[in-house]
Amino acid sequence: MPDEIHSRPEITAQLARGVTRMLAEHGLASVLEAPLANGRRADVMGLTARGEIWIVETKSCLEDYAVDAKWPDYMEYCDRFFFAVTESFPRELIPEEVGLIVADGFGGAILRDSPVRPLAGARRKAVTLLFARLAAFRLNG
Repeated sequence: MPDEIHSRPEITAQLARGVTRMLAEHGLASVLEAPLANGRRADVMGLTARGEIWIVETKSCLEDYAVDAKWPDYMEYCDRFFFAVTESFPRELIPEEVGLIVADGFGGAILRDSPVRPLAGARRKAVTLLFARLAAFRLNG
């Protein structure tokens, strides 16, 4: 297998793997492709030991980012929102009001932390239950 990954699905998978590893290093449990009540699907959702919910949207390339106008829809389902991009992605395009992660298939680093936007109690409960049930269903096949 060549060292370089060229297809968008392969880059997206590597980003998700690196983000998941990085979140684990920060003490977060995570699930991939979490469906939200508004019909959107979060690429990576993380849960801290204190119950804080993070959503990370992976962007494999500039075109993937340019066609995405739905990312603000995720912010009402998390306490922190991040974009995760590759090392070569033009980082200046990522809005200042969200967090920024650079990742590859082996891990990642938070270059800019996300502001905390605490969820309301009822929304937090609903998203936490979604996370728990999704993880349990996937664990049990």
